[in-house]
Amino acid sequence: MTESTAARDPRRSSKRTSGSDGGSAAATAAPGTPAKKAAASKTPAGKATANAKPPAKKAAAKKTAAKKTAPAKKTAAAGPAKKAKTAKAAKTAPAKAVKKATASAATLPHGDGAAEPPELVQLLTPEGERVEHPEYAVDPSPEELRGLYRDMVLTRRFDAEAVTLQRQGELGLWPSLLGQEAAQVGSGRATHEDDYVFPTYREHGVAWCRGVDPTLLLGMFRGVNNGGWDPNSNNFQLYTIVIGSQTLHATGYAMGVAKDGADSAVVAYFGDGASSQGDVAESFTFAAVYNAPVVFFCQNNQWAISEPTERQSRVPLYRRAAGYGFPGVRVDGNDVLAVLAVTRKALEHARSGQGPMLIEAYTYRMGAHTTSDDPTRYRRDDERAAWEAKDPILRLRTLLEREKLADAAFFAELDEESDALAKRVREAIRTMADPDPMAMFENIYADGHALVDEERTQYAAYQASFADEAGAAAGKGH
Repeated sequence: MTESTAARDPRRSSKRTSGSDGGSAAATAAPGTPAKKAAASKTPAGKATANAKPPAKKAAAKKTAAKKTAPAKKTAAAGPAKKAKTAKAAKTAPAKAVKKATASAATLPHGDGAAEPPELVQLLTPEGERVEHPEYAVDPSPEELRGLYRDMVLTRRFDAEAVTLQRQGELGLWPSLLGQEAAQVGSGRATHEDDYVFPTYREHGVAWCRGVDPTLLLGMFRGVNNGGWDPNSNNFQLYTIVIGSQTLHATGYAMGVAKDGADSAVVAYFGDGASSQGDVAESFTFAAVYNAPVVFFCQNNQWAISEPTERQSRVPLYRRAAGYGFPGVRVDGNDVLAVLAVTRKALEHARSGQGPMLIEAYTYRMGAHTTSDDPTRYRRDDERAAWEAKDPILRLRTLLEREKLADAAFFAELDEESDALAKRVREAIRTMADPDPMAMFENIYADGHALVDEERTQYAAYQASFADEAGAAAGKGH
């Protein structure tokens, strides 16, 4: 919701009319009241009554004089009176109409998706039609369009398989990205190989674009490792569970990149909920002051678990950047082409020494926050249905089919590839070996530590006791 939308937001308007924000309901209902009348309305009731007597006498005197006036003058006076009454009614009518519209619109669910918010960069409409934007453009080849579609389809299939595996007890938890594929694939494909990415715990599509094997993402959620991949092999940092902390890591890394004079940029992903964290505010401050080459990529999926965005910010999230001294932009997060164009430009902005930039990808989390969440307790079905009509994969497929850029053979082959990926993921998760229990004592201190050595010895003896008990039990059995 942009700032101008916030001013017209029916929910906010209805609150102001009722005086819930501390304002006067009477003053709100009649914004055109003259200053003298408005001042009189603030006068204590006792004084207003006392002051009303003299004008009453004057009015009575005028009324008596009017009776003595010729009928012609009385008729002439009636014209302006009717005009004044008509003008007054004309002013009142629109006010009533606005109020009525406000009352009905206030019942709409949060994020109902009936209309796109203003100031939204969009290059591909929900109907799959290409549109132009004065500042952002992208001209992908047919092969690139098919590649973007493939990335989103495979990412969604992997994500769905992970959800199923969690339901079957193979994973302890899983955060689904359903509905956010365009935001992640579009931004991920915009990065260069030497750029560095700092994700949260939901950037499965970005990981795919950075070349991280999907099966490696599952280890931490199965509890067999603390991450599962070498961050420096793909310039893709480990998943961060602590909300918002990765923005500080990204900013510090970007400051180092600037000092080294490297021609690369850093991307920090976070959600609308994380934007309320102090870590994010500190990151914005340091990035601005040190002109760090970092792009802050906020996936505004409308819900921070059960809290809607409107309860976290009174202005659109992208406009927060202005307060820190760097640009921000809101992009249609379900439009993979717009996300690609905006992220490319933002990364070039950072690489060229112009400092940080904030991207708010306006999207929607169609699934649960994680597999331990039940979104039906705080979201309405019609809200999700409205956003499903803006499905990022469906709109790109519509474009491919309309422009004859992909045939039936392409989609059939992709379906087979999706099935193969799902099978590989299932096999990988079920064959993951449990880690060596003693591995937890490794890589803690570079030069070792006396207390850690003592704890290792104690834990080794504890583990050995199970083997002794098992041997003793086996001996008794013979």
